[in-house]
Amino acid sequence: MASHGKQQQQITHEVDEEGHPIAIFHAPPLSVVGGGGEETHVPISVPPPLMFAFNERIRPLLDAVDELRHLKVAQEGIQLPTIVVVGDQSSGKSSVLESLAGISLPRGQGICTRVPLIMRLQHHQNPKPELHLEYQGKTVPTDETHVAEAIVLATDEIAGRGKGISHTPLTLVVKKRGVPDLTMVDLPGITRVPVHGQPEDIYEQISRIIMEYITPEESIILNVLSATVDFPTCESIRMSQRVDKNGERTLAVVTKADKAPEGLLEKVTADDVNIGLGYVCVRNRIGDESYDEARVEEAYLFRNHPLLSRMDESMVGIPVLAQKLVQIQGKILSKCFPDIVRKINDKLNSNVSELSKMPQNVSSVAEAMTVFMRIIGLSKDCLRKILLRGEFDEYPEDKTMHCTARLFEMLNQFADELQKSAENNKPTENFLVDEMRVLDEAKRIELPNFLPHTAFLVILQKKVEQISNTPMDFMEKVWNYIETVVTTVFTKHCENYPQLQSAMRRAIHSLVAKMKAKSFDRVMEFVEMEKHTDYTCSPEYMSDWGKLMAQQNNCIERINSPYYSEIMIEGFGNIQIGHLRGLSNVREQAFDLKMRITAYWKVVLKWLVDNLGLHLQLHVRNLVDRHMEPEIVNELMGSQGGGPGAIQRMLEESPSAAKKRERLNKSIKLLKDSKEVVARIMDRIALEK
Repeated sequence: MASHGKQQQQITHEVDEEGHPIAIFHAPPLSVVGGGGEETHVPISVPPPLMFAFNERIRPLLDAVDELRHLKVAQEGIQLPTIVVVGDQSSGKSSVLESLAGISLPRGQGICTRVPLIMRLQHHQNPKPELHLEYQGKTVPTDETHVAEAIVLATDEIAGRGKGISHTPLTLVVKKRGVPDLTMVDLPGITRVPVHGQPEDIYEQISRIIMEYITPEESIILNVLSATVDFPTCESIRMSQRVDKNGERTLAVVTKADKAPEGLLEKVTADDVNIGLGYVCVRNRIGDESYDEARVEEAYLFRNHPLLSRMDESMVGIPVLAQKLVQIQGKILSKCFPDIVRKINDKLNSNVSELSKMPQNVSSVAEAMTVFMRIIGLSKDCLRKILLRGEFDEYPEDKTMHCTARLFEMLNQFADELQKSAENNKPTENFLVDEMRVLDEAKRIELPNFLPHTAFLVILQKKVEQISNTPMDFMEKVWNYIETVVTTVFTKHCENYPQLQSAMRRAIHSLVAKMKAKSFDRVMEFVEMEKHTDYTCSPEYMSDWGKLMAQQNNCIERINSPYYSEIMIEGFGNIQIGHLRGLSNVREQAFDLKMRITAYWKVVLKWLVDNLGLHLQLHVRNLVDRHMEPEIVNELMGSQGGGPGAIQRMLEESPSAAKKRERLNKSIKLLKDSKEVVARIMDRIALEK
């Protein structure tokens, strides 16, 4: 197409009725009119420049999204509507972008785009273009002549010299008369075989970048395909189909239509690769053509080529591509912007709430003491709830922290163990033998048939000795559990102060050890009382003894009868009685002693359980209300603790907490800035209504 008299080409610029600039190309003769060889010049009117007026509501939305992208709001997980340009290496991707922007991009062998290039195109009335680059927090002005060189230098600064790639984006802002209002992200071209100087995993690196940009539902995928290849074999198609199987957000632009026109119409019509937003076939600039000349040549190609002219005008040419992109961009902006506003507000509120829950970052001894006493106060309140009142709203799912229920279970288990211990010591053979032996040793000069008190105490002492470890084991288990609970609560309330946590654990362990020692002394006293004294005012004792003694006559009769070898006694089961024949002198006393011990032992066990339950509740209450605060304060601030200064050092924020605070503050600032951008745009839209 470039062969028909380029030296004679003339282009003039005018404006249409709406003030939009247009280019008029005066081409060489396209046909010969008349038989005398007279040539007639046929002027071709080119469509207006690639500027398509935005809906009044869309232009500010695009400005807002560009500002949000500049603020890097995507770091907060808020995805922005983006046109992402992908294509295999040498597919003509850069040429398409050059045609849309009217500028020259870097060219050369291998990968020219080594970082995500965000291209912000904006039409403005000033005939002098304004171009600049934004990257790594700085702005670098440039111009149309030097823009490619500036991009190369910026890329080298971001990704290093050579042929490596980087995830860090580079923004190119082009404000130029006649360009479409578009923001696009150009990504590195896909290559499978690394060239000299490229890392071996270059394909994987590029794939990760591309997938990062095209995966969000808000992304529109502009897939650049060369007409010279089979579309299903293109790696860019395979990638886009992984995230957009039905092609609902994929638009294809087919380059090099002039090099492979045969069958192109059939390829795009068949749509074997599911391009939901359609195809646009283009002819890019060739050689030293100007962009206006290239558009004229493109228009001529699709109007006059015997094969390409069969394509519908709605799917050919850079102007059509620009118009479609603007329309698609406007549609997705209108759709996504309310959701972006909501996400910014939700994320901001969430971060502010999370920051408010973080502990105060202390900077003085006074602040440290305030925080320290608040931690103790909050921990005491929590312990009162879970240890004394049976409330567990702070630990609804952690049953180990439902303390009153767990202590109740432990006390019941203790009672069961005491009962089983007593039952295990019941003789099934040699019934009354121990009692008779003790009675025999307790004989003294006195009236017969009196039950010696010393005999009762000897039997009682033996039974108490057999169960004496059970109460001690119970108290050991209970206080270990309480130490775990108290440590858990304090650890939770000073979780951001690891040094204080460590000191708290030591203080709690020391405090519980003291409480445990007092409990052990008290329980040992209980046991010793039962060993050496006997007393009860419980009516159950006499009642139970009476019921047991009611079986004595029957028992003695069976013992005296040669026909019985065992007897059933309530509370004892089947008892062997053969060994008791011929021992009539102390059998009745032994039976009485056995039944008195049995009735009294029931009272003893109940008394032990009741008193240990009362003792436990009192000491837990004293632990929380009376001993905890002074013991911990003394442990951490006393002569060995180091005083208030030590508390301040313990309350120094951990590196992880400091990092979290810094992250939240940065995030909140970013989101507040984003919210201001959004509010400003919403106000602008409201005023323009």
